[in-house]
Amino acid sequence: TVSKKGYILVTGGVISGIGKGIIASSVGTILKSCGLHVTAIKIDPYINIDAGTFSPYEHGEVFVLDDGGEVDLDLGNYERFLDIRLTKDNNLTTGKIYQSVITKERRGDYLGKTVQVVPHITDAIQEWVMRQAKISVDDDEVEPQVCVIELGGTVGDIESMPFIEAFRQFQFKVKRENFCNIHVSLVPQPSATGEQKTKPTQNSVRELRGLGLSPDLIVCRCSTPLDNAVKEKISMFCHVEPEQVICVHDVSSIYRVPLLLEDQGVMDYFCSRLDLKVEMRPRRMLAKWKEMSDRSDRLLEHCSIALVGKYTKFSDSYASVIKALEHSALAINHKLEVKYIDSADLEPSTLQDEPVKYHEAWQKLCSANGVLVPGGFGVRGTEGKVQAINWARKQKKPFLGVCLGMQLAVCEFARNVLGWEDANSTEFYPETKHPVVIDMPEHNPGDMGGTMRLGKRRTIFKSSTSVLRKLYGDAEYVDERHRHRFEVNPELKHHFEQKGFHFVGQDLEGERMEIIELEDHPYFVGVQYHPEFTSRPINPSPPYLGLLLAAAGKLHSYVLKGCRLSPRDTYSDCSGSSSPDSEISELKFTS
Repeated sequence: TVSKKGYILVTGGVISGIGKGIIASSVGTILKSCGLHVTAIKIDPYINIDAGTFSPYEHGEVFVLDDGGEVDLDLGNYERFLDIRLTKDNNLTTGKIYQSVITKERRGDYLGKTVQVVPHITDAIQEWVMRQAKISVDDDEVEPQVCVIELGGTVGDIESMPFIEAFRQFQFKVKRENFCNIHVSLVPQPSATGEQKTKPTQNSVRELRGLGLSPDLIVCRCSTPLDNAVKEKISMFCHVEPEQVICVHDVSSIYRVPLLLEDQGVMDYFCSRLDLKVEMRPRRMLAKWKEMSDRSDRLLEHCSIALVGKYTKFSDSYASVIKALEHSALAINHKLEVKYIDSADLEPSTLQDEPVKYHEAWQKLCSANGVLVPGGFGVRGTEGKVQAINWARKQKKPFLGVCLGMQLAVCEFARNVLGWEDANSTEFYPETKHPVVIDMPEHNPGDMGGTMRLGKRRTIFKSSTSVLRKLYGDAEYVDERHRHRFEVNPELKHHFEQKGFHFVGQDLEGERMEIIELEDHPYFVGVQYHPEFTSRPINPSPPYLGLLLAAAGKLHSYVLKGCRLSPRDTYSDCSGSSSPDSEISELKFTS
């Protein structure tokens, strides 16, 4: 027998960046909390094959998967919310679809037919979705029962038309009872009158219906909860029942969104609409989300981290890094304050041109409890990062360097402790006499796309006393995700080790330096990989957790306790005092 599968398509109207990714993730979370296996696909209508060549300003950060796929940052939300592991085929772009169809056409697979958008491109989209929806994303290798598909962009864009048409056909192919459409729309509230306007939503839904898709749920994004009259107006003009109009107003933390949807009966709707067989048992998983969001609202103690980077004007550029910091701060009951510092502002040239900017940046850095230098590409701002690392090392401020941040920590130490004044990465200064960071052998400089060391790789701990090893639960090795072209020059390793700068983690062959730690410092750690990609709300990433513990002055006692948090800092299996079989009603929270 063919196992039943439900497909939930999430589309967006009015504007992009409305939060479709969070809605799709939250819907998946609710389904998963009822014991269903859920997978997720993100469709991006751009022509890039993947997100690998994007500037972080264009589209936010590039998220990296286990298999080395460079994908849209929404896949990061799916992985974090649903605690699943996706593959690069869970991100579908116009480029990938056209590439696969053109390859087939060149091979002669279409037997001389005229290859067209309909049916060839639209068929390829449907086949891709059906194939990917079968692939297990959980550790237990079970085929998913529900697939949440998010269509990027805004309904009505030229580029998303082939996808909308593909799903118009798809709803008949998989039968109506297995397909459901959530349309996320904006309900603006102009400050002049303060009333909630439904016209943009009406127009957007009318456009969608004109293209042959009928929304089952209309999720209204608004700044304050929807008035009942507004809800009824949307229901009347958009051809849905009032209970099919869901309000998602701005909330204190994104962890509240699954609770907000659950509160409005979304799960019950799915169960009847998609005929899902679930044991409606108390939703343990949602209990943890409730506990988490309650906790984040109650935090009193603050902890500030200076994020010294070059894309700091757009916080989505560091989405996973900030999430990893948040997960760690929440785990130790601190409210996180991220101080964004453009690394170029720390450089002496800024002192000449814009002294106020320079002093403000240094003031931010000096007042932070910890310093984080994330990954990046290109030479701009690197000297500012080196300055920040130098300050953190000398002032004994907790420091974490990720990818480029770790490489620059090596450069800084070489210059200021080993006395190699021109020490640098060959990425920035190919002529240096002391190339402490060098081009990797696999790297071929001709192509920009896909020439990096990408995806999950193993790192072996070389030291039993390493603080990071303890934070990882005294593991002998860790598997983390990489995205880099350059690496620390292994030939110069012994010079550093003599001065107390240790390479405590290396790859299987011992050729690649993966983790650095400095002696006699509260927390000075650099990692070549990107631990933020595997951080989870209930299971924070160890390097980030170490940074926050050190910044809050708790690392020493934490390590002494065998790396266990005190009971008040951990999550229980169900919220508060309610017994595990208490009704879901106790999870309803009053807004």
